[in-house]
Amino acid sequence: MLIVGLGNPGPSYEQTRHNIGFMVIDELLRRQNAQKLSSSSFNGELFKFSNHFLLKPLTFMNLSGTSILAVKKFYKIDEVVVIHDDLDLPFGTLRFKKGGGHGGHNGLKSTDENISKEYIRVRMGIGKPEHKGEVASYVLSNFNEYEQKHLKEWVSFACEAVEYLLGNSLEDVSSKYTIKKFQLK
Repeated sequence: MLIVGLGNPGPSYEQTRHNIGFMVIDELLRRQNAQKLSSSSFNGELFKFSNHFLLKPLTFMNLSGTSILAVKKFYKIDEVVVIHDDLDLPFGTLRFKKGGGHGGHNGLKSTDENISKEYIRVRMGIGKPEHKGEVASYVLSNFNEYEQKHLKEWVSFACEAVEYLLGNSLEDVSSKYTIKKFQLK
């Protein structure tokens, strides 16, 4: 299985809403004993643990699919999981599905164009701005103070779900880990 976190490379993007996929991959790397597999032909940071791969495409969001395709083809991987931010879901929401549209998300659009729509999506709700014209600046902005307070717990929960997915069905993961609104402790 190839597990991909979508995001943008570089320190200026590290804590932005658009980089929630990278945050989950970073946490998975902390949890797993993953070995770095580097190759410039992948245009990304690639790691392996057990029989699974973790990828952070370094192509910037709009070209993520080219990095995913390169890894998928080289290692002959059938199953792909993409972790991404979702404007249509409130902050703290976690949902899972296979296939579907890209909803204007350029990282998903690139992935769809390169590997088809038949991959598992881990949808992490980031909420949306008041005005449609603010979408680009919103996704590239940092989480607010309230969100930052709960971000680590939410990312950890998403990691748990992805780890559970490694040995269970999408249906089982959905029933156990879907959250419509983040339950704060």
